[in-house]
Amino acid sequence: MRRERVVVLALDGVYPFELGIPSRILGAADGRYEILTCSVDGRPVRTNADFGVTVEHGPEALATADTVVIAPVAPAHLADEVADDVLAALALIRPGTRIVSICTGAFVLAAAGLLDGRRATTHWQVADRFRRMFPRVDLDPDVLFVDDHPFLTSAGAASGVDICLHLVRKDHGSRLANSVARRCVVPPFRDGGQAQYIEQPVPEQGAASTAATRAWALERLGEPLTLTDLSGHARMSRRTFARRFHDEVGLSPGRWLIQQRVVRARHLLESSDLTVDQIAGRVGFATGASLRQHLSAAIGVSPQAYRRTFQTAR
Repeated sequence: MRRERVVVLALDGVYPFELGIPSRILGAADGRYEILTCSVDGRPVRTNADFGVTVEHGPEALATADTVVIAPVAPAHLADEVADDVLAALALIRPGTRIVSICTGAFVLAAAGLLDGRRATTHWQVADRFRRMFPRVDLDPDVLFVDDHPFLTSAGAASGVDICLHLVRKDHGSRLANSVARRCVVPPFRDGGQAQYIEQPVPEQGAASTAATRAWALERLGEPLTLTDLSGHARMSRRTFARRFHDEVGLSPGRWLIQQRVVRARHLLESSDLTVDQIAGRVGFATGASLRQHLSAAIGVSPQAYRRTFQTAR
């Protein structure tokens, strides 16, 4: 079995937690990945904490990578232009190599011109700054990560875990990704987007949560659930429920249902031999055509192409 080589680039001002995510998550994938950490000159790197990091490799490691991960740096280290030594290091990456950024690592890729005309994300707190600096990038600050192959970008901190699990799922299927998540004691898939983590006004005392209704809905995805059904279960008015749902999840109830149905459909495409129409019925889409439309909108491929990819990985 060939091991995928993942090279993590650490820059001055790097966040130590995020720097270690690829090694921790991908390193738990039963030996499928080899993870190396490098700097632009092979020397120790200053972190944004009160300690530095000694790395084992210089920029030449980037030329050997199947996947490159750009670790994030503190906002004080962000600049409109990429330093010459960083540009020289990025130039060593082979064409077609998969490149992943965590949090503010997207600024490095954008400043190098690699994200022009592409969809990307970064931490919601620096989204406005990113837009001003890189208007040619189609920034989506509402999602946890974006896969615009061969470039993948993620939001802040724990989204690095999400995107690394996505890599495992994409490369080797949901079974291994779920196993990795269990070993690392993290959720295999987080629903919603960044909006649920943006500072919100404190809800009124005694305000009910929509969590129980979300759990109830997940057990009934095959049914034609409506906003009236959901708000009725939560014992709220439709308007109150919709507002509170969006505050908690960062999505409208309808969009969240579609997302959950797509997630369930992906699992069935990977793990079963059900037809597309049968899967559509089980997850609550009216027709196979509807499933095809929503899956394509979510991940850009047809059910047949998705199944070929992941059943081969499985």
